[in-house]
Amino acid sequence: MLNNQFDAFDKIQTEAEAAEFQAMLLREGYSGFRSLLDGFTEAVKSAMDAEIEGIEQAIAKASRMFPEPVIFSPSWERIWHELGEMAAFKKSVLEQIPAHDRDGEWQVILDNPHAVQEVVCYPGLPFHEAAYLYAYFRPQLEKAEYIRLQKIQTLIQDTGG
Repeated sequence: MLNNQFDAFDKIQTEAEAAEFQAMLLREGYSGFRSLLDGFTEAVKSAMDAEIEGIEQAIAKASRMFPEPVIFSPSWERIWHELGEMAAFKKSVLEQIPAHDRDGEWQVILDNPHAVQEVVCYPGLPFHEAAYLYAYFRPQLEKAEYIRLQKIQTLIQDTGG
């Protein structure tokens, strides 16, 4: 996915380039910063083993460059923490599941057995999508909720009609 703000951020190498990038995003405001965040989200989503540590470092760098993202939107007060947690949980999944076990169909399930609510299930996913959804939802778990990332070993499926 082409993301000009994220690509420009990724290419920053000097303090002068960083200052120029900061000034540009401050001028662009909400939409420019939103584009940068969308790039980070996409980077976490698509990251595999070799990229995830670099993304964690980029999130740390961005949080130093923009320590108060609330100037762009009050809803982004904790955005760096949230992105950092997503990257950390994705890294954890990648570390726990070896590459040779990632083929096949995966699903993510969210539930709270102590609440009257529906079980949420995301079935039929390739590993990289399931790992991202796990990383996305894991930081948001409430007390007694759980999340499961599981590989489908056997499947019987019928269609009505």
